[in-house]
Amino acid sequence: MFGKRLIPICTIAVLAMSATVGLMCGYSFAAEKAVAPEHNPPGDIPDNQVFIAYVANGFAMKVPEGWSRKDIPGGVSFSDKYNLIDVSIAPAAAAPTVEEVKAHEAKDIAAGGHAEKISNVAAVKLQSGPAVRIDYQSNSQPNAVTGKKIRLERVRYLFFKAGRLVTLDMAAPLGADNVDQWLLMANSVSLP
Repeated sequence: MFGKRLIPICTIAVLAMSATVGLMCGYSFAAEKAVAPEHNPPGDIPDNQVFIAYVANGFAMKVPEGWSRKDIPGGVSFSDKYNLIDVSIAPAAAAPTVEEVKAHEAKDIAAGGHAEKISNVAAVKLQSGPAVRIDYQSNSQPNAVTGKKIRLERVRYLFFKAGRLVTLDMAAPLGADNVDQWLLMANSVSLP
């Protein structure tokens, strides 16, 4: 009886070890599939959230008070639970057009490897000026503790002024109600 139980346990351990070794060696597995949206997403930004001014790297905008901040190459990242705001600035020769964004930026997003799905690319007028907006979904990075991924709703704005391109990328669990807060932040972007 003991010998019959040992074989499946050993086989499972070998399979688990093989999968780990495969990942460590960089073997390619099947493309990532979209995870199902949460039924009660943990990412609503409260209606009474306080926003503060953030000024650095040649741009300014309002960001949620109390969120974690991390400097990233060319910009900054703010996060809280599964909510994420990435802002970067780079030199650019001209304002991007919708056609250029569809041909380049949107294709780069779609090839990101986290089951990205683009739903819209459009020119928009904001209080901060004209921009190109990309609406899309993707899976989150795995949770560092549990390994769990969730489906994210995302929006990216591309702003241009005086030879500078600001990319504002915001993400929250799919189904979270952050439309007003995201619009407030997008409208607050300025390139002094």
